[in-house]
Amino acid sequence: MSTLTESPVRAPGRTYSRWASLIVLCAGALMTILDGSIVTVAMPAMQNDLGFSRAGLAWVVNAYLIPFGGLLLLVGRLGDLLGRKRMFTAGLAVFTAASVLCGTANSQALLIAARAVQGAGGAMASAVVLGMLVALFPEPREQARAIAVFSAVGAGGATLGTFLGGALTQLLSWHWIFLINLPIGIAAWLAAVRVLAPERGAGLRDGADYPGAALVTGALMLTVYVIVGSGGRGTTTTLLLALLAVALFAAFAVRQARAASPLLRPRLFRSRLLTGANTVQILMIATMYGFQFIGALYLQRVLGFDELTTGLAFLPAPVAIGLLMMGLSARSIGRFGAYRVLLAGLVLISGGMALLSRAPDDGSYVTDVLPPMLLLAAGFAAAMPPLTQLAMSGAREEDAGLASGLFNTTQVVGGSLGLAVLSTLAASRTDGLLGHGAELVPATAEGYRLAFRVATAVALAALALAAATLRTRKSIRKS
Repeated sequence: MSTLTESPVRAPGRTYSRWASLIVLCAGALMTILDGSIVTVAMPAMQNDLGFSRAGLAWVVNAYLIPFGGLLLLVGRLGDLLGRKRMFTAGLAVFTAASVLCGTANSQALLIAARAVQGAGGAMASAVVLGMLVALFPEPREQARAIAVFSAVGAGGATLGTFLGGALTQLLSWHWIFLINLPIGIAAWLAAVRVLAPERGAGLRDGADYPGAALVTGALMLTVYVIVGSGGRGTTTTLLLALLAVALFAAFAVRQARAASPLLRPRLFRSRLLTGANTVQILMIATMYGFQFIGALYLQRVLGFDELTTGLAFLPAPVAIGLLMMGLSARSIGRFGAYRVLLAGLVLISGGMALLSRAPDDGSYVTDVLPPMLLLAAGFAAAMPPLTQLAMSGAREEDAGLASGLFNTTQVVGGSLGLAVLSTLAASRTDGLLGHGAELVPATAEGYRLAFRVATAVALAALALAAATLRTRKSIRKS
């Protein structure tokens, strides 16, 4: 079994530690991951302070997601061309500066504009991380362990953000959910400049397809906009915007087939592992977002928890995810193979969602929420590292930054899609029951149960797709 020994990276006149580099990459990624969930609990306080309407408040989240999801592919490719360290450190600087603007915002317009800049910085820092990680750890066992550590930080950070958002808002103010990024960002930037080995990109002449970049960035941003804002628009408007997004994607595909140096090389999607893993991730992340957001609403609106108690109730999830990912995932992948471990994780996720779909009106946290939460945490801890490894193993070294950006993009699309669809289904079911004279709490609980049932079906679809597309020759020989 491999151990976390120092495996240096050589550069002219200096030796760089790969494991120290992993810590820096995790610290930088943690800021952007925390930001995705830390805002949720603080949104009522922002609404009261800045006078947001219910529709306007959604743009505190949407203004971040749209540039984040839309720019990941472009900045991932630019990281390959200009140098991934350069892109990562620039992203940290932009994200940290924008966080200060968010934390000091005294108007709706300033907060939303700063959130958009923050999303762009988050995309720059996030898009190249997996590519850097795979290049640092080419040996399969060490790579599995490094991915497990990185995935544990990401998964734990997403859930930990719910707790931190409630704690900082209740004890200080909502401004501090952003201002806390200032010391973390400065420390991460200084460490990145010092610890990460310098590298040369291929150069802009080797792949700067600017028309293609404009088409795919516009298509991705419009897609995320359609997903996250679907509940506040009419059906006709949503359909027209969706058709425009499809048209932009079609134009991008035509451009890539004809460009001398395409932004997204068609050969990338010839990899069954990369295409299959990204599709599975969309379904799996949509399911997990259903747990994170609908689960938090169930605790607050059905069980009567306040913000801080809700955050505390979610703490077992990141603890379980961190312990299982770092303690068992790499060993399990080494022993059973990524394919089998992934399937086992998806089975646990499906079981956890199925249990949540039975959550009663007068439920108990200990008996009705904690057991499925732990199943979901165990399933995600098992599934995410092998899924990441399978996706990145399907890309060539020169495409690692682009593959990393693609993998992060499908995370954003999956999360946004899951949040929009599941929350809309829950609200529609609740409104329908209230219209027929049902009481508020039972009607609300039934809406959430419907969302959990649909999420269970989505998890089962991810399991079936993974079983059909991600079986490797190595796993076949082991069978």
